Amino acid sequence: MKHLPAITLALVAFVGYNAFYTVGEAQQVILTQFGKPVGEPVTEAGLKLKAPFIQDVNRIDKRVLEWDGSPSDMPTKDKLYISVDLFARWRIVEPLPYFLRLRDERSALSRLDDILGSETRNAIAKHELIEIIRTTKDRVPLKDPVLTEGGDAESNRAVGALVPIHKGRQQIEHEIFKAAAEKVKVFGIELLDIRFKRINYNASVEPKIYDRMISERLQIAERFRSEGNGEAARIRGNMTRDLDKIQSEAYRKVEEIRGEGDAKATEIYASAYNLSPDTARFYEFTRTMEAYKSIISADSTLVLSTGSDLYKFLKGIKH
Repeated sequence: MKHLPAITLALVAFVGYNAFYTVGEAQQVILTQFGKPVGEPVTEAGLKLKAPFIQDVNRIDKRVLEWDGSPSDMPTKDKLYISVDLFARWRIVEPLPYFLRLRDERSALSRLDDILGSETRNAIAKHELIEIIRTTKDRVPLKDPVLTEGGDAESNRAVGALVPIHKGRQQIEHEIFKAAAEKVKVFGIELLDIRFKRINYNASVEPKIYDRMISERLQIAERFRSEGNGEAARIRGNMTRDLDKIQSEAYRKVEEIRGEGDAKATEIYASAYNLSPDTARFYEFTRTMEAYKSIISADSTLVLSTGSDLYKFLKGIKH
């Protein structure tokens, strides 16, 4: 009988320990009796009372939780495979549906893997690569200065130009968020936000990206060659035109000088011819001698009549 008060006190303490429990500021509690939820979820912090021994305390986090997906390869609309790494933030806003359907955080993360992974694949498959890479549809991409220097505006737009986009990565993220938020709501989960953490090219895509870069550089080189050839043709055309002009002017000048010389010579010959009969005969003689030099060479053979003007000076030569 001496130990009865001590036993009673220990029994009361044990029952009290099992009857009271605490709820933290970042917690909410579901009480279960024989595995089934009883009563309303406890969402207020403090010391709480429950039926000892037959009721269990199931603590559920109230804080914003993290979901970090694993990188996954998926195809875009233009059949290019990319590796997408996504993360999200979520919290439990309805603890009873959450507990009934998922029980714990590990199951919730697994279900988020399925839903967010599926919605991400659907969104990526409906959009081309450029839509997923570009942040927003209004953002103007940086362009290589080489692409904007020289050349006309049309060729500058054609070289290295990006296809127009209609949504952009932020809008695609919003689409995934909206679709996934509706699906996780039935589990008592509120999806707060999702973001693409990293988008990498799949190994099979890299050669195509390099080919595009090489193609753009070849276009730049071809444009420079085309402009250079055009400039060279222009210079050659100007040179030919100037040369023809110079030659034409020189030929005209030569002909003018030659004409003036011939006219002057004719004038001199005429004046000399008309001075006296002797000068006329001398003029005839000199002109005939010049004609001999033009028509008679070492291997020439002349057949002349005795009445020929050329012959009259030859027949007077004494051997």
